[in-house]
Amino acid sequence: MTIRGKAYIAGVYEHPLREATGKTVPQLHAEVAKGALEDAGLSKNDVDAYYCAGDVPGMGGINQAEYMGLNLRQIDSTETGGSSYVVHVNHAAQAIAAGHCKVALITLAGRPRADAKEKYRVRPGGGAPADYGFEGPFRPTVTNMYGMAAMRHMYEFGTTSEQLAWVKVAASHHAQYNEHAMLRDVVSVEDVLNSPVIADPLHRLDCCVVSDGGGAIIVVAPEVAADLKRPCVKVLGAGEAPKHLNGGKVDLTYSGARWSGPAAFEEAGVTPADIKYASIYDSFTITVVETIEDLGFCEKGQGGPFVADGNLISGVGKLPFNTDGGGLCNNHPSDRGGITKVIEAVRQLRGEAHPKVQVPNCDVALAHGTGGLLGSRMGSATLIMEAPGA
Repeated sequence: MTIRGKAYIAGVYEHPLREATGKTVPQLHAEVAKGALEDAGLSKNDVDAYYCAGDVPGMGGINQAEYMGLNLRQIDSTETGGSSYVVHVNHAAQAIAAGHCKVALITLAGRPRADAKEKYRVRPGGGAPADYGFEGPFRPTVTNMYGMAAMRHMYEFGTTSEQLAWVKVAASHHAQYNEHAMLRDVVSVEDVLNSPVIADPLHRLDCCVVSDGGGAIIVVAPEVAADLKRPCVKVLGAGEAPKHLNGGKVDLTYSGARWSGPAAFEEAGVTPADIKYASIYDSFTITVVETIEDLGFCEKGQGGPFVADGNLISGVGKLPFNTDGGGLCNNHPSDRGGITKVIEAVRQLRGEAHPKVQVPNCDVALAHGTGGLLGSRMGSATLIMEAPGA
């Protein structure tokens, strides 16, 4: 069943806090839900479907639905890491197209900073993937798994640390205009290269920030969208795909976007050349380089030169990206920032991004989420949207 034109994003909200001391995770979920509903012009009594992921304690969405007093026809707690919330938009659109619900609420919230959660921890034994027994002796961590992917990309294609640094430079150019961004200073390639090495070849400024906060999205049926005063963004297409180690037959130079991207473009009826703005998950700079290659914005192996030409900077390049500063500079709530990618894409399509980074005539935008580890198991999800009235 196609979702093209059968669902709309009516409301979005991003929590302004980057450190949520004194607030609980359920409270943050409720606050972002309230913000998105107000943005859409709806109330919690209009919600008949709720989507969340592993950031909700206990029985996930059921506990949170009780906390917020939601009466639901459907609930979905699909967990694919940072790509979960892009997946949720797809699942909500599918449910709406099938007639299972009319107003879907998607929320993300977390407080890793307030909890002093260690971002770059060794993967725990409990609840680990089935293959962890083979990987555990090598002590894999988040950063060295991404560093390994970056090193392989450099080996295969000649990508350089200077080229990776341009991803951070572009993000910082945008973050300077975001009053809520954690890192608002514009940085240079030299600044990135002079920051400490965390996992060779990745420097500290190649890594995303860690923040509290969250966000929410409201997806509605066409008949609901028609009655709202707020401009609604049309969902054109979506794709999702896992990538894993495949029994050891793994290529570290590409991501699951190799499959989720083409599926989304096919359903949307557009091509990469039609995309005016892209929100790309940026847990690390290498994540962006591999993703834009896999989505077809440049040839495989040419991501380094593509970003080094300034193509990611709004007003300068061919593919303005993460105009809120992204995970590299703005926020990365609950160790997973996929929902903010959709939120900023909606702002761009509504013409509501900061004037300094708003993309002119932004009629088609893409949001892509990456979950898990680029060097191991991961989930990918791609969403393509169209501006109101386009």
